[in-house]
Amino acid sequence: MASDLATGEVFTDDYWIDPYATLSRLREIAPVREVDLPDGGSTWLVTRYADVRAAFTDPRLAKDPRALLPEAERPAEPLIPGPTGHMLLLNDPPVHTRLRKLVVQAFTVRRVAAMRPRISQIATALLDALPPDEPVDLVATYAVPLPMAVICELLGVPPVDRDAFAAWSNTMIDSSPQEAKQQASASLAAYLAELVEAKRADPDDALLSGLVAASEDGDRLTDDEIVGMGMILLIAGHETTANLVTNSVFALLRDEDLRARVVATRAAGEPLGPLVEEFLRWGSPVANTPARFAADDIDLGGVTIPAGATVTLSLAAANRDPARFDAPERHDADRDLSGHLAFGHGIHFCLGASLARLEGEVALEALLDRYPDLEPAVPLDEIVYRHSVLIHALAGLPVRLRPA
Repeated sequence: MASDLATGEVFTDDYWIDPYATLSRLREIAPVREVDLPDGGSTWLVTRYADVRAAFTDPRLAKDPRALLPEAERPAEPLIPGPTGHMLLLNDPPVHTRLRKLVVQAFTVRRVAAMRPRISQIATALLDALPPDEPVDLVATYAVPLPMAVICELLGVPPVDRDAFAAWSNTMIDSSPQEAKQQASASLAAYLAELVEAKRADPDDALLSGLVAASEDGDRLTDDEIVGMGMILLIAGHETTANLVTNSVFALLRDEDLRARVVATRAAGEPLGPLVEEFLRWGSPVANTPARFAADDIDLGGVTIPAGATVTLSLAAANRDPARFDAPERHDADRDLSGHLAFGHGIHFCLGASLARLEGEVALEALLDRYPDLEPAVPLDEIVYRHSVLIHALAGLPVRLRPA
């Protein structure tokens, strides 16, 4: 079905094929617009860079739906039951401030940089297991397993359980039936609750044990908060990197000049950091933010979003806004990349941004150093994206790994 921007039908076949074309038209004719969601309901979609950046820091746009209730009627516990309601991205200050303070030390730039050798080992082992000259799905065999292994090792999740995590994450993020999403969320929460108890009885050096023991001025995380933190770290900890890697490789397969530039960069012994940063802006692994809630009438871009409305900020549209980035559809690592919104902005800026950057850089360097001549194993127009409002992710990427 074709998109009909006049009626708010945005997330249709046209969008899944090419979200940027749809978002570009929407940014031009209705940059703040109420649109239909695939699973029912609606959201106000914000698509201009200036509006998106401003919305990130507007305290009237809450992450916690309790903000929509009169203060005297707000319950002490989240409206979303169980650990899910305690996830970092579903809370506002002061709760968000407290939760982030207790986990942020695990993602300092120094600690993340120290992980490079281990990430390289994982990338090498995954590539060693792939057959050259035979079709392989780069999503299933490399782009997902690499960050999944990293985040699971960081948290202390046994390798045997990682396939289950990937399945739960996919269900929760894709446009799946609501019942399936709830079941996947419950399964993930139940597993993590058992793992937290195991870590409490037999602690190790991994992050879940650290969260059990973590305290700040005598404050500790509750079990629901620990499980909620584990849920969001596991999901966000692999989705962004996997999408960054596969979107980047897909771009290289479609643009020989771009691939030649990337391969030449590696041949010169230079890191891919700047190129990866531009891939983050250009390909926006997270296309649109999770919901925010208007606690009051909000004027944004000359449009009044009514109190009580759900609001979604389009990172993909903002990062390709020509008012902010010249010729935004062109990949240009030499451009001024300061202020791109791939990881958000403000107090909810992605906790694991430095880890995602490092994983993406290492993954692409290892792959292209070994297989600079990889090629698609199917016609490019047969490669499709997952139906997800939240992320911009390929369902699969069949390639042949031609040895250099």
